[in-house]
Amino acid sequence: MNRHFYVAIMAGGIGSRFWPYSRTDYPKQFLDILNTGKTLLQWTYERFAAFVPKENIYVVTHQHYEGKVKEQLTELPVANVVCEPSRKNTAPCVAYISYKIHQQDPQACVVCAPADHLILDGPAFTAACLNALTFVQKNSALLTLGIKPTRPDTGYGYIQYETQQVADNVYEVKTFTEKPNLELAKTFLQSGDFLWNAGIFVWNVKTIIAAFKKYLPEIDELFEQGRDALNTPKERELVDSIYPQCTNISIDYGIMEKADNVYVIPANFGWSDLGTWASAYENLEKDYLGNAVQGKNVVVIDATKCMVKAAPEKLVVLQGLDEFIVIDTNDVLLICKKENEQQIKEYVAEVKRNKGDKFL
Repeated sequence: MNRHFYVAIMAGGIGSRFWPYSRTDYPKQFLDILNTGKTLLQWTYERFAAFVPKENIYVVTHQHYEGKVKEQLTELPVANVVCEPSRKNTAPCVAYISYKIHQQDPQACVVCAPADHLILDGPAFTAACLNALTFVQKNSALLTLGIKPTRPDTGYGYIQYETQQVADNVYEVKTFTEKPNLELAKTFLQSGDFLWNAGIFVWNVKTIIAAFKKYLPEIDELFEQGRDALNTPKERELVDSIYPQCTNISIDYGIMEKADNVYVIPANFGWSDLGTWASAYENLEKDYLGNAVQGKNVVVIDATKCMVKAAPEKLVVLQGLDEFIVIDTNDVLLICKKENEQQIKEYVAEVKRNKGDKFL
């Protein structure tokens, strides 16, 4: 294993589109969404531990979840759990871990990846990551992994890339497009030169810090001034003072869509971002009527293509529904059409307005 290869697993989100199973106190990355016996975070860690030294794997999370990360990843060095005091989107998160790693290894190359993705083909994923790490080790490049689309999905961002490769399966990025409407997504699929944006980024720390200096100088300045406190007992105090001043912006908007040294590796390793109940439905075993059922005491009568999850001790009888999401927990019951799943975040906001934080 290359001692200059690192991983930063981003695990601070609240997974609101998986509500009510995912809650603020226990979000989806710490849950076994697909009944595999391991949580999404545990699968992600094991995936990277196969080709990156364990001491070079970091988990960046909200300070509220520090204990959960340590509880679930017992092999991870305690110092490698990096805590954010507040949620400021992905750009401050990337800046924090990049400056921290650069302080101890200026030659470091880092994979920044979410904690809650599903990847079915581990060897193909490893090959793509090692190809990316090798490329950014030799080139001043901001690289992302793009997924070959299988359908005109409106839930993903898209990456358009040049047809001429610059290295082994590495291409220059032409454009980023945020979640398009269905007609535009169909056009992207037909063109053949668009990929889904998986949100998995690879770069060497010198390159990403140079990008912060150019495109997000206000964030760069904050971390540059506090550089000497990183990896010391003063780090937590420094970060607590820096984060309130950081711009709330994603790395995509803040840097990737502006930079002129962005590259992509088209890949196909059985990827799903597991962002919604419908994506979980796609990856679960189904009965002969197309229902994905999680729960020992669920009875389905004349219902088709439903996503159903219930507590094992609860009897749930489902009749006459077609393409619905039914999630039953101890204190919340969600019944929602699958076609409206992108609106679950809005339903959560409505619950907060009317009922406060009790059910979140």
